[in-house]
Amino acid sequence: MIAKTLSRAREQLLAARGSHGHWEGELSASALSTATAVVALALVDRERHSVLIRRGLDWLKTHANADGGWGDTVLSVSNISTTTLAWAAFGLAGEPAPRAEAWLAKHDGGDLVRAIIARYGKDRTFSVPILTTCALTGRCGWEHVLPLPFELAVLPPELFKWLKLPVVSYALPALIAIGQVRHHHQPALRLIRNPVRRGSLRVLEKIQPASGGFLEAIPLTSFVTMSLAGMGLARHPVAERGVKFLVAAARPDGSWAIDINLATWVTTLSVNALGDSLPESERGPIRDWLLAQQHRELHPYTNATPGGWAWTDLSGGVPDADDTAGALLALKTLGVTDSAAMAAGTRWLLGLQNSDGGIPTFCKGWGALPFDRSSPDLTAHALRVFPEGRARQRALKYLARAQRPDGAWVPLWFGNQHAPGDENLTYGTANVVRALPAGPMREAGTRWLLSAQNDDGSWGGGVRTLPSIEETALAVIALDGEPARRGAEWLVRATDEGRVFPPAPIGFYFAKLWYYEKLYPLIFTVAALKTTGSPPA
Repeated sequence: MIAKTLSRAREQLLAARGSHGHWEGELSASALSTATAVVALALVDRERHSVLIRRGLDWLKTHANADGGWGDTVLSVSNISTTTLAWAAFGLAGEPAPRAEAWLAKHDGGDLVRAIIARYGKDRTFSVPILTTCALTGRCGWEHVLPLPFELAVLPPELFKWLKLPVVSYALPALIAIGQVRHHHQPALRLIRNPVRRGSLRVLEKIQPASGGFLEAIPLTSFVTMSLAGMGLARHPVAERGVKFLVAAARPDGSWAIDINLATWVTTLSVNALGDSLPESERGPIRDWLLAQQHRELHPYTNATPGGWAWTDLSGGVPDADDTAGALLALKTLGVTDSAAMAAGTRWLLGLQNSDGGIPTFCKGWGALPFDRSSPDLTAHALRVFPEGRARQRALKYLARAQRPDGAWVPLWFGNQHAPGDENLTYGTANVVRALPAGPMREAGTRWLLSAQNDDGSWGGGVRTLPSIEETALAVIALDGEPARRGAEWLVRATDEGRVFPPAPIGFYFAKLWYYEKLYPLIFTVAALKTTGSPPA
C-alpha cells in the first residue's frame, strides 16, 4: 500500500497548485492574529470596521478552548499570550470575558504583567506588544509597559547589530511604533526622543511594503497600526496602509491567519518532494516563477544584499536563509545547475554565515536574542547547497558543537506543544542528519531518531511523544531500513492510504507563535514515501 498511498499523495499535491501553476498553501486561522486585528481596527475607527470587528469577536467566542483560554491555532493548547490578547480585545469591545479572566487568574501567578515578561525574558519583541495592547484596551496601565528605544531607528542600519537592541532584527516596525506610543503616554528622555520622533516615523514609512503588511504578518502590522492610532495618528499613511492590509486579509469566517501565505516556501518544498515525478511540461513555468522571486536589490527592511529568497511572493517578504536554501535546491531539481541566479543565491547564503560557522535567519552578526542566532536547522539546510570549502567545514564544526549529548539538534522555527520545552527535536535532528556526510555526528543523530520512534512506527517531536504526519515523514526521510519502513506504514494508516492529511501545529512563526500549514503533511508524506527503502539523498 505504500506505492498506492504515494501515488494518491502525489496526485493531491499536484492538484493543490493554484491556477498560476505554483503552490500557495493555506495557513491556519489564528486566535492571536484575530485578537490583534480586532483591536487595531477598533482603535482606528470602530464604526467604520464594525462588521469585521463583530465577526472577529464572534470567531474568538466560538473557538475558545474548553478551559476558557485560547491557543494560537484551533489545535493548540491555551497559552498566556493569546489568551491575554483575546481578553484585551473583548475588553475594548466592552464585552465580558469571565472564562478568560478565570484562565488567566489560574495561570499568571497573580501578576499578569510579570508572567508576560517572564515568558519572553530579555527579548521584548513580543512581551512589550502584548502589554501595549493591554494598555491601549484599558487592561493595564502604561507604567507596566517597558520602553523601547525607538530613537535608535534613525541610526544607520549597519549599526543595529552592535546596539544590542531589545527586539529581534525583523521587529524594527514594532520598535518604532510601540516605542513611540509608550513614550506618548509615559514620556521620558524628552530632550533626546522628541526631536527624532518624526525621523523614526519616516523610517517606518520607508520600510513599509507596498501591501501595507509588515512581513505580510497580521500581528506585527496590527501592533504597529494600533500603536499609531493610540497616539492620535490613525490617519498617518502607515496606519492607513496597515488598515487596508488588515481589511484585505480578513477571512470570510471572521478570523485572520498569522501571515498571508508561504508561497515560495511551500513551492520549493513541493518541488523538492516531487522530484522527477513533476511533469516536464510543468517545470518551466514553476522555474520561471521561482527565479522571479529572487530579491535583486538591497532590502530596505533588513539591509539584506541582493540574491536571497523570502517565504512569500508578496511585497512584505524578507530574504532569509531557509527559503534561499530551499529555492536553490528546487532550482536544481528543476534543471537549473549553472546560472547567475544560482551563483547569487549561493553567495548570499555564504555571506550570511556567522563567526561561529552557523547560519542565522535574516542578518549576520545579530546574536543577542534567540531568533537572530545561528540555528542547526538553518545551517543544515544551507549545508546542502554549500560547495566544498572553508565555509562548509565551518558549518560542520558549528553543527558538531550544537549537537546535544544525546545526539539531537534543536531547531529554531519549529516546535511541538507536547514535548518538553516546546522543542521539536525530531524536526531538528532529521533535517541535520539528512544534510550530513557519513560519520560519528550523523550516526549519533540517527541513534537519537531511532530512540524516539514510537512502538507503532511513528514519531512525535521528542522521545515517545504524540505523533504527527509531519514529524513521522521527516524522520522517515532521514532514515532507511526497517525503522523507515515501519514509519512509512504508519503514514499509510494515518493518511487513510493517501486520502486525508490532517495537519499539526508544529510551525513557529515570529516570537514562537504556533501555526500549521495545510500542505505540510501532504508535502512531507510525498517526500518520505518516495525515499522509503533507500538511503536518504
